[in-house]
Amino acid sequence: MKFFLKKIWDYFGVFIIAIIVVLPIRYFIVQPFLVKGESMFPTFNNLDYLFIEKISYYFSSFKRGDVIVFRSPINESEFFIKRIIGLPGEKIEINKGKIIIIKDNKKIEIEEPYINDLLNKNLKAIINNNEYFVLGDNRNKSFDSEEWGNLKKDKIIGKVFVRVWPFRSITKD
Repeated sequence: MKFFLKKIWDYFGVFIIAIIVVLPIRYFIVQPFLVKGESMFPTFNNLDYLFIEKISYYFSSFKRGDVIVFRSPINESEFFIKRIIGLPGEKIEINKGKIIIIKDNKKIEIEEPYINDLLNKNLKAIINNNEYFVLGDNRNKSFDSEEWGNLKKDKIIGKVFVRVWPFRSITKD
């Protein structure tokens, strides 16, 4: 009987230990994500494979410029990837492609070296507590806060940590 249990452990022990280690990492720390579409071009391309870091979400706030993955506000089964532009408590004005952040009656135009095309619409938004204003880097081909409004914090899965595929493009965000 002892020999039989040892054989079972030899076959399944590594598998059980792997599950005990991998599952908590997968569900609470790092999650894989496959980019679908061109809304984040040129930063990320269609079919880039990324790792999403989830743990800092529990200990700190997101920052302007963070690239995040979240559940679609329209369809919970879809996931989107976008860049945080506006933070809770801010107002945003987009005029002729320039993004102005207004907080405490101060206006700041944000620099965006990561985009090729400016958004060719004008809009204003007020961002409430626990909300973010997000845009794709490919501004005129992205379905984002410009269309469906502010993103609620509880929809956010995590922020992009590293691109792992294609290998020639491995980068840490």
